[in-house]
Amino acid sequence: MAYALSPIDLIPDFIPVLGYLDDVIILPLGILLAIRLIPAQVLDECQVKASEWEKSHVKRPINIFAAVIVVLVWFVTAGIFGACFFE
Repeated sequence: MAYALSPIDLIPDFIPVLGYLDDVIILPLGILLAIRLIPAQVLDECQVKASEWEKSHVKRPINIFAAVIVVLVWFVTAGIFGACFFE
């Protein structure tokens, strides 16, 4: 996580494509490494606690209408940007 928030990168972000590509590759690998370094007993214990916590808390209602509106706004924004950019 510190690598994601650090202003210092392996490949600077101002280099087109490669600057962000290192973040896309290194961050998931770092997360995978962190998960593998956690002892199995600790991971199992935390998963049990998380499932108990989920069962004890009330789930929030899902508003499909709001989700559709948000997705439509993103598509319209992307369409407007695409139309302006590719004219």
